[in-house]
Amino acid sequence: MSNAHTPPMAHARAAAGALFLDDRGRVLLLEPAYKEHLDIPGGYVEPGETPFQACVREVHEELGIRPPVGGLLVVDWAPHPAEGDKVLFVFDGGTLAPATVDRITLEAELTGFGFHPVEELPHLLIKRLAHRVTAAVTARRLGRTLYLEHGEQLPTDLMGCHR
Repeated sequence: MSNAHTPPMAHARAAAGALFLDDRGRVLLLEPAYKEHLDIPGGYVEPGETPFQACVREVHEELGIRPPVGGLLVVDWAPHPAEGDKVLFVFDGGTLAPATVDRITLEAELTGFGFHPVEELPHLLIKRLAHRVTAAVTARRLGRTLYLEHGEQLPTDLMGCHR
C-alpha cells in the first residue's frame, strides 16, 4: 500500500500546566531563569505520559509539593510555523492554602514565584499565555472546559457550525 495519498498530519508537542490560586483569587506565576517571561507551573509531556500525569509531575518537580490537581480547564491548539505545533492543557490546581504555599521549594531553573491578580496577567505574561490563563480562570468559574486556538476562544457562532 502506498503512502502517496496519505495527507500530511500535524505532529504537535504537548504541554500541561496547572492553574493555582491563593485564598484571594490571585494566580500563581513562576519566574523561570531560562526565559524572559513569567509562566504557570507545568511543562512538556514526556513519551508514554498523559497530559494529566505530566502536569502532576511538573508541579512536583518545580514546586516540591503534591497538591491535588483537578479537572481540565483549557485546551489550546497553538500552531507555530517556527516552533512547531503545540497542544497545551491547563488543569485546575485549586486554591493553595497558606501552609501549602509555605512548603513550596523551587527547583534550580526557577528564580521565584508570586500570586498576581487576574487583571495583571496581560502585563506579566506573553499574549497567548495571558489569554490561556485568563480563560482557565473563566473556565474554573463556569465549571466547564474551554477550547482555544492560538490562545483565543473561537467565536460562539463558529463553535456551533459543525453540529
